[in-house]
Amino acid sequence: MRDVIYLERMEQAETLLKPQRVEVLRQLAAPRSCTEVAEVLEQTPQRVHYHVKQLVKAGLATQVSERRVRGVQEGLYQAVARSYWLSPRLVGRIGTRDELALGHLVDLAEQIQDDVAALDRSSELPSVGVSGEIRVPPEDRARFLADLQTTLQDLFTRYGGAEGDAFRIALACYPKGDDR
Repeated sequence: MRDVIYLERMEQAETLLKPQRVEVLRQLAAPRSCTEVAEVLEQTPQRVHYHVKQLVKAGLATQVSERRVRGVQEGLYQAVARSYWLSPRLVGRIGTRDELALGHLVDLAEQIQDDVAALDRSSELPSVGVSGEIRVPPEDRARFLADLQTTLQDLFTRYGGAEGDAFRIALACYPKGDDR
């Protein structure tokens, strides 16, 4: 089972965004039959089977094995990922984006989601996540941005060679809600 599946097809999103299917998918965190899921969710096995088939068709779940129960072959199904991320591209871009606009941050967040979802999570990957809050008086904004640019340019110069592992650095700077 993968950590994340990045959904970019409308059919997948439509399949996933039905509350009953989300509940079925949650039950498929471990391999289970439709009958087992139906018992937990207090639904009929036929109804659960319909939802499971839709999840399998969309690539959100898979049949992992079969077993014989009372003379009948019963499939065991499992979700293909622990998390499902919906791409903002499902809605599409409206208008153009200025590099200093908040819309640019949405594009950046989408790129990060896309990159992280594509990583092979079968081994431990070197990464770092840093988050913090900085308070900058309006009169110091230009100096802050210049300091930030100088610091990042220094890192890019020091570690920007052609040798070694490639890492993507993304920095987002935005107002923090109503507490300004």
